[in-house]
Amino acid sequence: MRSLNEGTGVKQMLCISIALLALFFSTVTARAQVTFTRLRNSSKEPQNWLTYSGDYAGRRFSTLDQINTRNALSLVAKWVYQTAATGKFETTPLVVDGILYGTGQDDRAFALDARTGRPIWQYQRQLPTDIRPCCGRVNRGLAILGDKVFLGTLDAHVIALDAKTGNVVWDVEAVDHTKGYSFTVAPLAVKNLVI
Repeated sequence: MRSLNEGTGVKQMLCISIALLALFFSTVTARAQVTFTRLRNSSKEPQNWLTYSGDYAGRRFSTLDQINTRNALSLVAKWVYQTAATGKFETTPLVVDGILYGTGQDDRAFALDARTGRPIWQYQRQLPTDIRPCCGRVNRGLAILGDKVFLGTLDAHVIALDAKTGNVVWDVEAVDHTKGYSFTVAPLAVKNLVI
């Protein structure tokens, strides 16, 4: 016959085991990053859009078939997000494991819950007044690698943002913007480089 303490000990061990398993799996999930291997094999993750053109071949094609010519006209909006763009809007968003990363006018970046549209974070670059962008005050997109999202800016910087918080990790001037240089293109992450 077991004593009350033995039963309590088993329950405590069970609770501790469950807590440790939960901690282990939450740590594994938190460490699931966008690696170069994932980027290179992005076609194996059709639910994600890991790079500007969808893959390194630049196909801009999704193999998902849930939406097709037979049902496209019956689609309805699940949510709407106001980008604050007052002019051109030329971004291609990234989708990574249920998070949509996008850009807007004047080097604005944001992360949204792709299912609900709920904002996770927003970043707004403070631009100098003397920029001379070639093609309007647009930004065409982001790159992602590891736990960082990369943004090319209208004042010719490349910025790394923390993918979870949107906080600036680093900011590098690529070229002098006063000579007429700017970035409107989405960066490209390859191996350990951002191009």
